Amino acid sequence: MPTCKDYGIFYPVEVKIKFVASGNVTSPRGFSAGATYVGIKRKAKDVLDLGILLSKAPCTATGLFTTNRIKAAPVVLSQQRLRAGKASAVVVNSGCANAFTGAQGLTDAAEMVELAAKKLRVSPEDVLAASTGVIGQHLPMKLIKAGIKKVVVSRDGGHELARAMMTTDTVPKEAAVAVKVDDIKFTIGGVTKGAGMIHPDLATLLCFLTTDAAVGIDFLKFALRKATDVSFDMISVDGDTSPSDMVIIMANGLAGNKPISHGSREADAFQQALSQLCVYLAKCVVRDGEGATKLVEVTVSGALSAAEARLAARTIISSPLVKAAFHGADPNWGRIVAAVGRSGVEIVESKIDLRIGNLCVVKAGCPLSFDKQELISTLRSDEVVINLKLNLGIGAATAWGCDLSEEYVTINSQYLT
Repeated sequence: MPTCKDYGIFYPVEVKIKFVASGNVTSPRGFSAGATYVGIKRKAKDVLDLGILLSKAPCTATGLFTTNRIKAAPVVLSQQRLRAGKASAVVVNSGCANAFTGAQGLTDAAEMVELAAKKLRVSPEDVLAASTGVIGQHLPMKLIKAGIKKVVVSRDGGHELARAMMTTDTVPKEAAVAVKVDDIKFTIGGVTKGAGMIHPDLATLLCFLTTDAAVGIDFLKFALRKATDVSFDMISVDGDTSPSDMVIIMANGLAGNKPISHGSREADAFQQALSQLCVYLAKCVVRDGEGATKLVEVTVSGALSAAEARLAARTIISSPLVKAAFHGADPNWGRIVAAVGRSGVEIVESKIDLRIGNLCVVKAGCPLSFDKQELISTLRSDEVVINLKLNLGIGAATAWGCDLSEEYVTINSQYLT
């Protein structure tokens, strides 16, 4: 498993963070989950399409949502619910996004929440909703009503929930980290989904994060934003952002600690662990991008600001030409500098350094002679690392993406057929 050092994330407090073996969203104390198949998605072996996540104790909660102007009904509902800063459950379905469905979509999302709340014996105001799948189709409420009654939540149900959220994903995406700082121990778990319509600004994904730490709402909002900035906001598969995106975090306080707030030693530890977990999950998303055969990491350093470094890295990782070259192991490194040139960030051509893997191809703006076959071999790897130095300032950022394959076109030209 990776460590926080692997992501260049450093904090002044020495903490112990360890990935939990087979960890998932129910690894923190007090969380349970379950899922079932109701028939929204096509029937297949082991397929699930409706799930529930529950905390046995009330949670402090917050979330971040899609930047798309078209917002799915569950996004609208969950945004409204989270204004109170609390939640205790999430009900989620795959196969139908309940997006661009008008007033009926909002009614259906509210009914789905009511049904889940009744089953769980909690207030509907404490239940959030999420949907992912085809846009412009109404939820099959008869199937959902029957399915919610069948869901059995348990401490071991986190893996089922991860499968129930999948659409074109080929593998479930989940993890958890155990944290110790001084005498305080807590766990943060997470589950996410996403493979297509993935682009920076939350990408196209659902992510639910849980923790048994007690966390003040102001710091929880800050920590989620900061963790998302270096993770889900820095990935891209295809440049599209859906109406369904959301990242939710719930903290139930069952670790028994004093609520974590800004400036405390525990705050540094919590931020470090949450950021590490979110980066891991974000990389899982792009590694499983539709039709992807490799993970691509782009680090831009020496920019005038962190914002400019982020923009440059995201532009490179989102470029169809760059992504196609990666897929074919084409040593056409000029596409990388062309992408940063159109990104809008400040550059001086004569100061640019470019390294692909261990191979330096540009130094101080001058193309270097290199072994073409060595570069091709590097680009054929399962993971390709790009380092671009602008040498103008101290701004730096890393983005992750994948290659663009023929399989991506096949998947998205036959999505409904």
